[in-house]
Amino acid sequence: QVQLVEFGGGLVQAGGFLRLSCAASGLTLSRYRMHWYRQAPGKERELVATIRSGGYTYYVDSVKGRFTISRDNAKNTLYLQMNSLKPEDTAMYYCAAGLLSTVSDWGQGTLVTVSS
Repeated sequence: QVQLVEFGGGLVQAGGFLRLSCAASGLTLSRYRMHWYRQAPGKERELVATIRSGGYTYYVDSVKGRFTISRDNAKNTLYLQMNSLKPEDTAMYYCAAGLLSTVSDWGQGTLVTVSS
């Protein structure tokens, strides 16, 4: 059974940083396309970043240059380093896994709150 468990959310001031982690079990993370999504109150879920099995990365324009997605294959863990945080980054952040373009598994989410 696949489990994705996120850690690292919290309250931070604007301009600060956080690192989110997603510990995976039941799958070999390096073989999957891994994503970070977020959902702010009253808004639709948004794809924030993706890392493919070959290492290719994608970022939504609003986080380019501030966020970095990475993975540690030995630890089977996905990360999202978030720097220069803005109040508009406030959201529930979800780790997700899938093969090709389909997401098949989701974590429970971790809340990030950025105060101005």
